[in-house]
This record gives sequence, C-alpha cells and structure tokens, in this order.
Amino acid sequence: MVPINPAEIEKQDGSESKIRFRWTYIVLPVTLFLLSLILAACFFPFLADEIAYHFQNDIPDRWLSRGALIGWMIIPQVFFTILSIVVVRIIMLTSRYLPQRNSPLPSLLPMMGNMIALPQIVLIFAMLDFFLYNTQQIKLIPLWIFTLIVLAGGIFVLGVFFIQAIRRSRRLKAKISQE
Repeated sequence: MVPINPAEIEKQDGSESKIRFRWTYIVLPVTLFLLSLILAACFFPFLADEIAYHFQNDIPDRWLSRGALIGWMIIPQVFFTILSIVVVRIIMLTSRYLPQRNSPLPSLLPMMGNMIALPQIVLIFAMLDFFLYNTQQIKLIPLWIFTLIVLAGGIFVLGVFFIQAIRRSRRLKAKISQE
C-alpha cells in the first residue's frame, strides 16, 4: 500500500525517500540564461539605437530599439529558466507519492529539467545573429536551419534516454519473473 501522508513515506532503512535537489537537474537552462546575460552585456555598448531584427533576402527590413530587442531576448530566457526549476520541483514533489523502489526518476530528472534548454539555445543563436549583424555585418546560417539542427539533437537525446528506459524496464521485468 502506498502511503498518502508525506510524513509516512520512508524507506525500509528509515530515511526519507524524497529525491534531493541537484544543480545538474537545471544546469543547462541556468547556464544558458547567464550566457545570454553576458552576451547582452558584451554587445550592448556596440549596438546602435535601432537594431535590424528581420531580414528579407539577407537585407534588413524591420528595426527595433536596442532596449526592446534585448528585453525580448532576455525575458524568454528568464521564463524558460524558471519553468525548468518549476518542472523539476513538481516532479520532485510528486515523486514522494510514488514507489521509490527501482524508480527511473533519479536518472531521468536531469534530462527532464535540461530539455527546456532547447528553445533557449535557439534564442541565444538568434540573439547572437542579431548582435553580429548589427555590430559586424556578419550573418550566420538561417535560424530555421539552426532550429532544425537543435531539434534533431533533442530528438536523438530523447531517443537514447527512451531506449535506456526500455532496456531497464525489460531487465527489471525479467528479474521479477525469475524471482
């Protein structure tokens, strides 16, 4: 029987069974947020008052103020960082009510918290593209190509984790059926 009261949840050796917070669960979102702040701080003095942010045939056709563009790049980074912390915290809280024996959560939690970094990577690339064009007239690869590359990498990482989880589940079922 699974206890409902969190105070009743204990391992057989008497210690609490909750999962402890580790920075590895959110290291990518926090690092990318700090990187975006550093990028903004480094490029801010070199940017003109109006920044090109939209291009048609590699020619800028839409402009935005420097402060507004940096705000539009930093605010989503803050949101995604907070979202990763909230996701990890919710998973940690709900894990208290799940059976802890052979739970895959401790190994999957770093992947769950750090997957939120995928849109942050795309935002940092867009920020770097805008900054380089407006300071050095250097244009990087199109954003949609970079986004596809990041998504393919994310799908690959998820595939590896799912294959490992399936293998672990099959081994556990085989072990249980032998007992």
